[in-house]
Formats: sequence, C-alpha cells, structure tokens
Amino acid sequence: MALPGIFLSCQPSKKAIMNKTKQIPLHDFFRNPDKTAYQISPDGAYFSFMAPVSKRMNVFIQKAGSDKTIQITHETERDVSGYFWANNKRILFLKDSGGDENYKLFAVNIDGSELKALTDFPKVRTQIIDDLEDIEDEVIVGLNKRDPKVFDAYRLNIVNGELKMIAENPGNITSWMTDHNGKLRVAITSDGVNQSLLYRKTEDVPFRKILTTNFKESLEPQFFTFDNQKLYALSNLGRDKTAAIEFDPETAKEVKLIYENPDYDISGIAYSKKRKVLTAAFYVAWKTNRFYFDKEAEEMFNYLKSQLGDMEISITDRTKDETKYIVRTFSDRSLGSYYLFDKKTKKLQFIHEVAPWLKTDELAEMKPVEYKSRDGLTIHGYLSLPTGILPKEIPVVINPHGGPWVRDTWGYNAEVQFLANRGYAVFQMNYRGSTGYGKAFWEKSFKQWGKTMQDDITDGVRWLIQQGIADPKRIAIYGGSYGGYATLAGVTFTPDLYAAGIDYVGVSNLFTFMKTIPPYWLPMREMMYEMVGNPDDEKDSILMRDASPAFHADRIKCPMFIAQGANDPRVNKNESDQIVAALKKRGVIVEYMVKNNEGHGFRNEENRFDFYEAMEKFLKKHIGTKSYKIKDDGVI
Repeated sequence: MALPGIFLSCQPSKKAIMNKTKQIPLHDFFRNPDKTAYQISPDGAYFSFMAPVSKRMNVFIQKAGSDKTIQITHETERDVSGYFWANNKRILFLKDSGGDENYKLFAVNIDGSELKALTDFPKVRTQIIDDLEDIEDEVIVGLNKRDPKVFDAYRLNIVNGELKMIAENPGNITSWMTDHNGKLRVAITSDGVNQSLLYRKTEDVPFRKILTTNFKESLEPQFFTFDNQKLYALSNLGRDKTAAIEFDPETAKEVKLIYENPDYDISGIAYSKKRKVLTAAFYVAWKTNRFYFDKEAEEMFNYLKSQLGDMEISITDRTKDETKYIVRTFSDRSLGSYYLFDKKTKKLQFIHEVAPWLKTDELAEMKPVEYKSRDGLTIHGYLSLPTGILPKEIPVVINPHGGPWVRDTWGYNAEVQFLANRGYAVFQMNYRGSTGYGKAFWEKSFKQWGKTMQDDITDGVRWLIQQGIADPKRIAIYGGSYGGYATLAGVTFTPDLYAAGIDYVGVSNLFTFMKTIPPYWLPMREMMYEMVGNPDDEKDSILMRDASPAFHADRIKCPMFIAQGANDPRVNKNESDQIVAALKKRGVIVEYMVKNNEGHGFRNEENRFDFYEAMEKFLKKHIGTKSYKIKDDGVI
C-alpha cells in the first residue's frame, strides 16, 4: 500500500523531465578516474594522487605550486589498492594479485627510488593497524603469516623492512588498537558469538579481559582520550541506536554519553589531533549529517559550504600541523572535485575535477523514498529516474545492495547513472538488516535470507508498480555479492515478478557458501551460523536449503546473466557454477561471464567495460528501453 505524500519528494523536477536524454558513452561511466585519491604530505610540500597508466591506477607525486608530476608506482597487472604517506619522503601502498585479497605492503620514496616489498609473503594478507604518524620510519601491521586464520601484530621498519612481532594472536583476536603514542593497548576477541574487549595499561603487562558481550551488542573503541587513559567508543549497550560514548577501561563502565541520535546509529567520531578536541559525530539519514562538538571545526565547515555551494563536502586529508586540508566535493550527479584549503588564509584552491567528462545536468537525481513492508516495517530507499522520460510504466532495475549488513547511501553511483541514462528507473532499498537504523532493525534479518529480507525487496517492487512508475512486465533485478543472492532469490521465489535477472558474484547455495569462506573469517563462523544458519543444525539446514536458489532453480523462468571472478575468496566461483549448470540443464537462457584475473568484483578497467557492455545488451534485449518521452512543449 502506498503511503500518502511519501512519494512526492521523488517526483522529477520539471527541468529534469524537459531535459532531453543524451546517451553518454558507456566507458565514461566506468573508465578509471582522470585523477583521484588526492592526499597531502605531512608538511604540506607535496600532493599525491592516483591516475591511470595503461589502464592501471598508479600513484603520482606533485610538488605544491608546480605542474610537474612524478609517477612513483608502475603497476601493470593490477591497480594499486590504496596508499598513504608514511612520512614526508616515503609512500606506502597495497596491492593484491588477481583479486585474491591477499594484500601486500610496499614502500617507495617520493622520487620513485628505493621501492621495497615489505610484506611479500605467499597467501598472506596485510592489515594496517597504525600508520604511526609520529614515528616516521615505522608502522604496525597485522599479518596472518603464522596462522592463516588470525592476524598477529608486527612493528615494521619501512626503510629496511625489519619485521618484529609485538603481539601474538592467541587465536581469537579479530582486531588490535593503539593509543595516541602508538602503543598496542586494546584488542577485540571473538568466539564467533561473544565478543570481548581486552585492555592493558602499558605494553609491559598482559592484556586482561574487561568486557564481554554477545555479538548482538557492541562496544567499538574508536580511539583513546587525549590523555590515553579512557576510550571514545561507539556503543549500543543498553540502547537500540549506536551512540558515541566515553568509556573507562579500568572500571569497564560507560562514563559519559557524548552524542546519540533518536533515529539513526552514530557511524563515526572525528577529532583534532593537534588541538586534542573532539570535532564532530556522524550519522547517515538519507544524507550524511554531522553533530559538532567544536565551534572552530563547525565554522570551518560552514565556510567551505558557503564557498562550494550545494555539494556534499568531506575532508579527506590534512597536514600534520592542521593548517592545510584536502577537500572533496560530490553529489548524486557528480564525482566532484578536489580542493586545497588553507585554514589560516581561508584560501580555497581548486586542484582537479575527478570526472570532467560527466555533466551534472545530463545525469539523474537520486531521491529518498520510503514504503511499508507487508509486516508494517518502514523501509527507506533511493529512486533514480531517467531524465527526459515521463516516469509512467517505464522499465525498472531493482538494485539491492550487497553486505547484507551495510546500507545504500546517497551519492554518485556509476551503475545507477549508467542505467538511468539508458532509460531505466533504478530502485535501491535498505531492507531489514541494513545498518544505521538501530539494533532491532538489524536483528530482524537474522536467518531471514530469502524470507522477510526478500519480502522487503518484493514489497518495494510492488509499491513501485502501485505508484504507476514501473511497467510490471519490464522489471529486472540486479545485485552484487548479497545483492547477487537477492537477485537469485527474487527470480526463484517470486518468478513472475521479474523479466530478467543479473547476478554479480552472488551466493546461490548457503551450504557451500558457508564451507568456503576465507580462513580469516573462521573466528566469526559461529556468528554467521546465528545470523544466516548452521548447516549442522537440522532445523537450520531445512531453512538454509529452502532459502538456497541452487536447490530451486526449477522455479526460475526469466533470462539470467551471471558474472564471476575466478579468484573470489568471499563468494567462491562454485556458487555461480552451480546455478549456471542448473539453469542450462533446464534450458533457461543464461549468459555466464568469468574473469580469470578478478576476485569479488571486477577491478580492472577492461573487465568492467566487458561486464557493463554485456549488461546493457542483456537488459535491452529482455526489458527494452522504449518509454514515453516528453516533447519540448511538454505534450506527450
């Protein structure tokens, strides 16, 4: 049932309807950015950024005030996965091999010299625990080289590569945390269901367990107070919505509520390291919101808003003395630009536009919507309508997010814009289990794969039909990871609702999925059993079989397109192989794309192009793009 007035906010503007749709080249949506991931050196003397070279994203250095750039990484097989400044002279970067997610850490000087592999161990994954901003030649990393299931903590010299274990994981620690002096003083353990907080006053004494909670409740330390005595944390202990609190590890008690929102979880806390003050707390409604603790930070942000207009703003980096900042803008219709802001002079200097080939007025608006699921739960989502098309019985792509315990947010989404540009409405919904809406909303998803979680998606589709927007005969569903599972579940359990389905690295069989999770997920296996199902439990096994599309492929009627990375460590290739074999056996139309040099999603540019080109042809063939268009005078 439609909710009165709710849909008014997502009706397209007259300007949007009157704009004629210009077909933008597919590659413009999915090509590598021109320049992105800008950072600034600790002393502010240099910029760094990532840019494509022969289709691979590499790191470049540019002296402030100069146009000359130096390429300091030369990756040809795989993009640099991420990088950061270790000190004023040396950059650290991560990369994996073929999508296996076994990230290795490398160091290189800013002139490109002294490239060194720091954690080049076979089948080992590197985690960054602390970049040790105040200790220039060291970082603390986590490595699962001793035991593939757990990560030990190491102090690593980034110049000579010396590696020293500073804490051995007893087998149940899932994360480590340092204080502001770089001392390892907090750890989180898990037995799969219960989570414990370990603490020590100094590195000279053993860790001691100070708090244990069931995984349904959490206290997540963010950083120490500035005297290194207490912890700032995010907690939902004794409350539904996660709040920002101050926690005393000596007494294991919450000592102060910092900020809570009645409707949404707090997702983060920011602070000034130099001034030693909290600056803001963050939560996501339909957009990101900030609650300020610090007047100076609020004034700076408001000044930036006054200069940059109606764009979302984020601070992505700063100098060590906090006088210069890298500012990033974005919106639902723009990847935005980077700026350098000098806090002392209030000078805001344009650096670079991320994707100058995309024009805002040619792209679709992403509007917030909400509807009721069949059991009365309010579901929030986003609807993007194509420009230049009357939103009346048009083809729609339903796009449930992955995770599933994450959420969709407002902002630029290349897939959404590409599909809208091709004439499809795109509907994204934060079904039960999506994060940010509180503990109760999250818990409603437990053991509900293919059940009420899928009902939320189905009810959203029917709501869109009731609104008169969706052509009920031209609805496709597309998603990746859990979204791929939701796609398979949708075409399996509601086969008359969809005319086509696209499954991207999705789960098809809950039994085989649970058996092939990465070894470093094993400490969380018991939690997965409670949230998804335990294959060794008779009752759960019935539930899991009932919810696994691979066992019910005989219900699928619509054409399918399935894409998979051969090296995917999260959703094994066998998940796609099973459903493809079952569909082919029954004669259902199925296209299958496997990329041998990819993992959980396609990172290499040429593979992205192949995937979306195939998607475009598939959707055009099976749900078409013909729609009612508006003439210049507004008459159909």
